[in-house]
Amino acid sequence: MHTKLTENVSPSRNTSTLILTLSKYPVIQTKLIPRTPSAYEPPMLIKSLLAQSLRFNPTREIIYRDLFRMDYFEFNKRVRRLANALTKVGINAGDTVAVLDWDSHRYLECFFAVPMMGAILHTVNVRLSPEQILYTIEHAEDSIILVHEDFLPIIEAVKDKITTTKRFIVLSDKVYGEAKAELSETSFDTLGEYESLLAEASESYDFQDFDENTWATTFYTTGTTGNPKGVYFSHRQLFLHTMGLMSLFTGYEAVPFSHQDVYMPITPLFHVHAWGFPLFATMLNNKQVYPGRYEPEMLLKLLLKEKVTFSHCVPTILGMLVNSPVAKQVDLSKWKVVIGGSALTRGLAKAALDLGINVSQGYGMSETAPVMSIVHLNDEQQNWNQEKQLDLRTKAGRIAPFVEMRLIDDAGEFLPHDGKTVGEIVTRGPWMTQGYFKDPENSEKLWQGGWLHTGDVASIGPDYYVSITDRVKDVIKTGGEWVPSLDIENIFSQIEGVAEVAVVGLPDERWGERPYAIVVAKPEFANKLNDEVIRNYLDAEVEAGKIKKWYVPDRIVFVPEIPKTSVGKLDKKKIRVEMRDLLLG
Repeated sequence: MHTKLTENVSPSRNTSTLILTLSKYPVIQTKLIPRTPSAYEPPMLIKSLLAQSLRFNPTREIIYRDLFRMDYFEFNKRVRRLANALTKVGINAGDTVAVLDWDSHRYLECFFAVPMMGAILHTVNVRLSPEQILYTIEHAEDSIILVHEDFLPIIEAVKDKITTTKRFIVLSDKVYGEAKAELSETSFDTLGEYESLLAEASESYDFQDFDENTWATTFYTTGTTGNPKGVYFSHRQLFLHTMGLMSLFTGYEAVPFSHQDVYMPITPLFHVHAWGFPLFATMLNNKQVYPGRYEPEMLLKLLLKEKVTFSHCVPTILGMLVNSPVAKQVDLSKWKVVIGGSALTRGLAKAALDLGINVSQGYGMSETAPVMSIVHLNDEQQNWNQEKQLDLRTKAGRIAPFVEMRLIDDAGEFLPHDGKTVGEIVTRGPWMTQGYFKDPENSEKLWQGGWLHTGDVASIGPDYYVSITDRVKDVIKTGGEWVPSLDIENIFSQIEGVAEVAVVGLPDERWGERPYAIVVAKPEFANKLNDEVIRNYLDAEVEAGKIKKWYVPDRIVFVPEIPKTSVGKLDKKKIRVEMRDLLLG
């Protein structure tokens, strides 16, 4: 192994970081191709993805709620208008543009215009607290902030503490349709309203070529400890991630996705670029539907009216839709849904399949752009019955093309991929973040040994299927045995009447830790589901040899809702604290 410690100084940010460069491959002398002085090799840039949208089906529509529709001709013009509008107010290459918006056509325009200018798009997590949002604005060194009216109170609360910029553009839904209304007043000066600025801007803009390693986007992880961490991606990484999605969904058809699909994200665009699908769908000229604020009635309305065929979301959102009375009255058989962010339980997967929804699970992280694996049923498995397919659909999927994934033990040694041995997942691939912004210490921990450490515990089979068992910090260690909380949650999800469940480990003098569960009952089972019903079910599973006796939680607590993070994941840290306070004092 060749190890070299070098110091890298960023001239644009004046940030000094130590980068440990590791290579496990022998250094060999190769022969590079000869280059003609006049020859040109185009860089891999986001503008190349947009360019395809005018070539094949440019009359397809991009839709925002029931407020706005346009074709790809208009979309391309608006992207250029936005670039001109931002240039006019002083945004240059290297500047960072922050966006606080619902999932909208405006956001999609920012996905292209901002990085194509050579600037950096900061997709702000609007579900963070005002103080955390302030931290990310300051840490990212935002040069301008585009903010939806609904989030103006956040800016009002922190505006006096923002030091990086005093430039704001207001986004509003009130400007669409016939019933236009007055914009909300602010106590601070703004540069104007988004649509007005675009209307005044030219639709001609010559997006230049530049280095494909140019910084394109940044956003902040919702870690459970300390301040959010800033991850970042280049044009090259996002271009290659899009090609990865192309090979995985269009080539191998893990979940079939063609240019004819109607795409509607139900994952916030601020969350890992909505998993990269907006760039992918734009390149393929898909009809796209952006739902704005997530409201069950609006989501179902758009799903049916616009004939949506492909979405992705966290389990919470799918559960909300599946449990809606309307879902049982309509045909959802053409809807394909990829689940990520949290584990897809067997119970939720079965409920979705029973409604005709083609549901599968994927796996990724903020740091990995995010796709690393996705469920793929091969020729033989597609003929399996539903019960047998559920075994695969609730796994994290097969390792994606171009992604390397290994398991390591506590000593950092590689473990076998035999489908049984469990260890921490480490990974690498062409679209992984290169570190955390302004955080060399945690960047080195992330990339220790030249592999990105996920913090997820899993097994990997010889068929390249990944089975996540837990987060490293969430595994329950009881009596010397590892008890995966995800396994227990999966059992609970199959009990009739259970809407949601979370299992955590709490200290125990005798066993070290013991599992505890909190449960949300479906409304119609509020008076039927109780501790005795659940324990009888679990005891039967133990008797049948399906689970170990020590998997049965010491306490089961019924709650109206379970704490979640800003992106809809179970907030295990908060759950542990609240359960400890409630049960252990």
